[in-house]
Amino acid sequence: MKYPQHWYFGAFLALSLIVSATPPLLARAPQTTKAKHAKPAPAEDTATSSQAAPAPAPPPPADAAAAAPKPGALNVPTPPPPSLTAKSWVLMDFATGQVLAETNADERVEPASITKVMTSYVVSAELAGGKIKMEDPVFISETAWRSGGAGTEGSTSFLALNSKVPLKDLFYGMVIQSGNDAAIALAEHIAGSEQTFAELMNQYAAKLGMTGTHFANASGLPDANHYSTAHDIALLSRALIRDYPEEYKIYAIKDFEWNGIKQHNRNSLLWRDSSVDGIKTGHTKEAGYCLATSAKRGDQRLIAVVMGDASEKQRADDNQSLLNYGFRFYETHKLYEAEKPLAQPELWKGASNSIALGIAEDLVVSMPRGRYKDLKASMDMPSRLIAPFSKGQQVGTLRVALDGKPLAERPLVALADAPAGGFWGRMSDGILLWFKGDKKSDVSAVPDTR
Repeated sequence: MKYPQHWYFGAFLALSLIVSATPPLLARAPQTTKAKHAKPAPAEDTATSSQAAPAPAPPPPADAAAAAPKPGALNVPTPPPPSLTAKSWVLMDFATGQVLAETNADERVEPASITKVMTSYVVSAELAGGKIKMEDPVFISETAWRSGGAGTEGSTSFLALNSKVPLKDLFYGMVIQSGNDAAIALAEHIAGSEQTFAELMNQYAAKLGMTGTHFANASGLPDANHYSTAHDIALLSRALIRDYPEEYKIYAIKDFEWNGIKQHNRNSLLWRDSSVDGIKTGHTKEAGYCLATSAKRGDQRLIAVVMGDASEKQRADDNQSLLNYGFRFYETHKLYEAEKPLAQPELWKGASNSIALGIAEDLVVSMPRGRYKDLKASMDMPSRLIAPFSKGQQVGTLRVALDGKPLAERPLVALADAPAGGFWGRMSDGILLWFKGDKKSDVSAVPDTR
């Protein structure tokens, strides 16, 4: 029996529509996969399977033997942080930017001379950009001399009025001696005026995510429109160490002599704790005693910021307590490497039957010491992946949790281009998708993080 000619045309048209159309429910229905305690699949299985292939589990930490709990020990407890007298404070892990402990960390406070950390960040950025040089002669204006010089009550580098001083000496004087005159002179040299330089500081602050900060000057002298937060100062300190490590080394120098006058770094922890290599002190009557510190022990670096403390000794004691607490009770681990496949789920209507997914940057997390084995990872992605995809395109989300609470989250991206397949391949996949309906396909979980 023959069918009318228009019947063939209608069937062909229906198949073409199946090939070209992607059912929205199939393409967008979310799917969550949970971590399982399973070994990574062998390499030969990865090449032949259309299922997702788990990535190798991250290597154990260098201090695994010391950090791991004894057999049978579960949920190793972490004590609360030390009780401090400061108005606000924060303890941050450098590698991850995670806040390990804090009190009033987002409360606006006067930063006093810790302001000079931002001044040095801007100077470092200008040096890196080739706009200024360490050998530049810098003119010491009457404004710099009168506002921050020897005749003032604040910290000073004792610069001579109308003299010219090498930029390097001003940089050292500002960081080590906390010279207000040096900070103002640097600001005028870079931006023409301290007010214009302050606007430049605010632009950098916005770029670094310092949402609770506004600068009115380069030195930290009191001003109603000059404020920051403990958390913002920790963010700034982290950026300085990360972006300009050579300039950061100046913060570890214990003394500096200029014009026959030798002055010591006011950060007393440089003498007390050999692991401390910065950062900056601050004090005014309004701000109280402030101190931002950073220390590195082994491969772990922490940043502590204490604002509004009662005395010079107390700010040092409080910072020391925070650093000791952080190093004793927290650890940092790299869980997954960038550009390494974490999953290879099934791909529909593509030139390939699967697509490799991973993260664009290394995933590093901070956690209470001894809880590494308790981390849980999961992937959220659509139930159907329909080609094409471009390299770097986000396909889903990788999440890591501890005790059910989010610890880290990263975009799950295509690690290579995944172009659409040929006509007949797309047509056959379209027919299969039509018959499958909205039934979800199996996708292997992210490997156990141990």
